[in-house]
Amino acid sequence: MQIELRPVTNENWEACCALELTAEQQGFLEPNVYSIAQAGFEPTLVMRAIYAADELVGFLVYNSEREELDSYWIYRLMVDQRHQGSGVGREAMRLLLGEMQQLPEATCIVVGYRPDNQAAHRLYERLGFIDHGDRFGKEMAVRYTF
Repeated sequence: MQIELRPVTNENWEACCALELTAEQQGFLEPNVYSIAQAGFEPTLVMRAIYAADELVGFLVYNSEREELDSYWIYRLMVDQRHQGSGVGREAMRLLLGEMQQLPEATCIVVGYRPDNQAAHRLYERLGFIDHGDRFGKEMAVRYTF
C-alpha cells in the first residue's frame, strides 16, 4: 500500500473533517475541524492529509516551531476507522518523522496522548517513542530522538 502525506487544501479540507474515529476513540481526539480551525490561527501548525493510493484515509498536524521539552510536537494523528489496523498510521508516522527531521535543529519529536489510548501507546512504542514520565494535563508525552 502506497501511503503519501499531502497538504490540506481548499479541495480536501472538508473531506478531512468527514474522517471518523471508532465510537471508543471519540474521547481521545478533538474533531478534525477543530485542528483545521486552530491551524488558521496558529501559523506554525502544519496539516497533512494521509492518502493511501488516491484515497484520503487520515489526517495529522504538527508544530513547525519547538515548544515544551525543547522539541517539535505532533498535535494530531488520526486514521479513519475504515482504514485502521492496516499499517496506515505506522507508515504515515514514518513519513512524518522524516519530514519533521528536516526542521531546524530537530533532535526530538514529542507526541501526547491519553494514557488509556492503548492503540496509540502500542503504535508510538513500536516506532521507538520513549516515555520519560512527562505529563501535560490529561496526556502523557512520549519522545522520539533522532
